[in-house]
Amino acid sequence: MTVGALDLSLRLDEPLQLSRLAGHPADVAGLGTLVYGGPGSDVAARPLHPGPVHDRFDTGGPVQRGQTGRVRWARAGRWCWGAIDCAAWDDAQGTPPERLGDAAEAVYRELFEFLQHTDTPHLQRLWNYLPHINRIDGPLERYRHFNLGRQRAMLAAHRAAFEGAPAACALGVHHGPLVLRFLAGAEAPVAIENPRQVSAYHYPRDYGPASPSFSRAALCRAGGQHLALLVSGTASIVGHATVHVGDWRGQLDETLRNLDAVYGAARARCTAPFALADSHCVIYLREPALAGAVLQAFAQAVGPASTAARTAVLLHADVCRSDLLLEIEAHAEAPGQLLSQALGTR
Repeated sequence: MTVGALDLSLRLDEPLQLSRLAGHPADVAGLGTLVYGGPGSDVAARPLHPGPVHDRFDTGGPVQRGQTGRVRWARAGRWCWGAIDCAAWDDAQGTPPERLGDAAEAVYRELFEFLQHTDTPHLQRLWNYLPHINRIDGPLERYRHFNLGRQRAMLAAHRAAFEGAPAACALGVHHGPLVLRFLAGAEAPVAIENPRQVSAYHYPRDYGPASPSFSRAALCRAGGQHLALLVSGTASIVGHATVHVGDWRGQLDETLRNLDAVYGAARARCTAPFALADSHCVIYLREPALAGAVLQAFAQAVGPASTAARTAVLLHADVCRSDLLLEIEAHAEAPGQLLSQALGTR
């Protein structure tokens, strides 16, 4: 069933604008929002600081909205924002363990089928939230079931599941269904990797029968001579191994080193002066009691007066590995252009 036909004549070159605002959005103006905390939140994770906040993705141009199957979408210029809530993967529904990977595969197949019929077919960034991500269901952890289903769908749709995969995060919430939020565009982003880490899609089979299918960040033309950097969930992993197990401060410091490496790799592909201190960050914490100490240490590291420190959002959520205590994602925009060696990147 399709509600609201997708008008492919909307080709305005409106620039993508990223902003973080306090409270809930007062209306549905703008391309899309990611709401943290309170009724209507996109993320079923309790905010630990500062309370309800939302990230707005906008272009300033006219927005067309509709629904195709389970995909709720908004379209503006060269951009598409979308949301899918997968009730088939919901603890409250008593989902059998063997259906977890199937549910992930089905929802991703539906997403790819939708995008195939738009002129914004290229995924830039994905947000995945699933209940109890570290729970063992049958022979596998839930995150590994999810990775199997996601990768099967990507390969079946001839999507980049390895090199060139979109930026993404996958966090564990404590109730609710599998939730996907996505940003897609008319042009493929430049995939950014971290020289300190093995690319997630090359992890050995120790981490499951299917590797996670995402890049460490996506660098995309935001329009108006600006670029956007969308950084995936980043944690205390060096090579492919978790480091500083049980030590939140060690994990935070290592995570910040990894973020610095990702930002450095992005700057090498463009002229934009991207910096973590100028970004909007979300910090996911496994232990709520750590919130005050983590926020203080994070602010000291990035500068107490920086955008990153002043706008940081902390959420209570489980990270994709049970030995990880925290994860940080970020996004930023800045004036600049892609360098010539980046233009041919798929």
